[in-house]
Amino acid sequence: MEFGAKVAISRVGDCFRIETLNWNSFNEGTELIPTMERYRQRYGCYPEAVLADKIYRNRTNLAFCKEHGVRLSDPHLGRPGPSAQADRKTARSDNAARNGIESPFGIGKRRYGLGRIMAKLRCKAESVIAMQFLLLNLDGRVRTLALALFHWLLADWNCFSRRWQVSCVA
Repeated sequence: MEFGAKVAISRVGDCFRIETLNWNSFNEGTELIPTMERYRQRYGCYPEAVLADKIYRNRTNLAFCKEHGVRLSDPHLGRPGPSAQADRKTARSDNAARNGIESPFGIGKRRYGLGRIMAKLRCKAESVIAMQFLLLNLDGRVRTLALALFHWLLADWNCFSRRWQVSCVA
C-alpha cells in the first residue's frame, strides 16, 4: 500500500501539468475523460493521441476516445486483426514516447526530492509537489535554451573558422 499523495500528470510538448493531486486512493482510469475535457478547454480540440498506462484502457475511456477520434495507446482488446503489424509498430513508438511521461517521476524523485516530502500540513505538501513540477518544467526550458544557444554558437564558430581559413589561404 502506498502512502501520501497520488499525482496524475499530463504532458504537452515539454510542459508537465498536474492534472490530479489526491491524498485518497483512487483509480487513475477514471481521470482520463476529465483530463481530456480540460485539454479541449485549454487548446480548443481533443489531442490526436493519448499515451497512457493500460489502466486507462477501460470500456468507458475507449468509447469516449473512439467517439472523439482520439487514439488511445497500447494494443486493442480482443484478437489481432489484419492490421496487427501496423498496430504493433504504432504501439512500439507510443511506448517509446510514453517514457517521456514516466521519466519526470524518476527525475523528480532523484533530483528534486519528490519521494522525500517532509511537509506536515497537506497544503504545504501540495505546494512542495507543485514547486517540484515547476522546477522540472523550468529545467526542461533551460536545457532547451542552452541547446539552442550551443547550436547558435557552433554555427557562428563554423562561419568564423571558414572566414579565417579563406583569409589564411589567400
